Amino acid sequence: MTWTQDPPPKAIPSGPEIPLDSVRIPLAQAVQAVPAATNGIRAVNLRMIAGEPTYVVWTREAKAPAYVSGATGKPAPERDEVFAAEIATRFFGGVTVRKTAFLTAFDSEYLPIFRILPVYRMETGDPAGRRVYVSTMTESVTRFTDEGRQWEANIFSNLHKLAFIPNKMLRDGILVVGTTGIFVLSLSGVVLFFVTRPRVRSANEG
Repeated sequence: MTWTQDPPPKAIPSGPEIPLDSVRIPLAQAVQAVPAATNGIRAVNLRMIAGEPTYVVWTREAKAPAYVSGATGKPAPERDEVFAAEIATRFFGGVTVRKTAFLTAFDSEYLPIFRILPVYRMETGDPAGRRVYVSTMTESVTRFTDEGRQWEANIFSNLHKLAFIPNKMLRDGILVVGTTGIFVLSLSGVVLFFVTRPRVRSANEG
């Protein structure tokens, strides 16, 4: 699979430069616009989102960032989706994308091996069906695929992991039984080799 399926891109935050004179609201004032910030802040990033400097505030207990305009000091919760779309657009070299899903749980295409949730699914709408999964937490694309790549990935999942069986307990049970059977069969072959091999007669016999 690693020959044809690229690994997730590196989580390297990127974006347009921020003109210093466009940031009119100091950090301390911006944080006051986030009620949950009274319980503590883990991190704050300053990013250009929707053409405006934006504070991305991670509070101690929140599972998603809060957004505050660095120009007006007003909360801008809608910029989470805008930010995801901009990350995807940069990944595709400027191609416009549209959101088709917001995942808070893994599914048959975005598997647990990709680890990060929640993510936005952004599509280009081109004939190849190119799409990416974007995390605003890591500020990066966590998975890229298209119709061809996904067709291959589905075959691998169905044949190698029996993904066509929806019940996880049943699927895992069949895999355990099948793997155990293969191990026992291989071991019995080794045993039969030693049991049935011809006995080597010594020179003194006869």
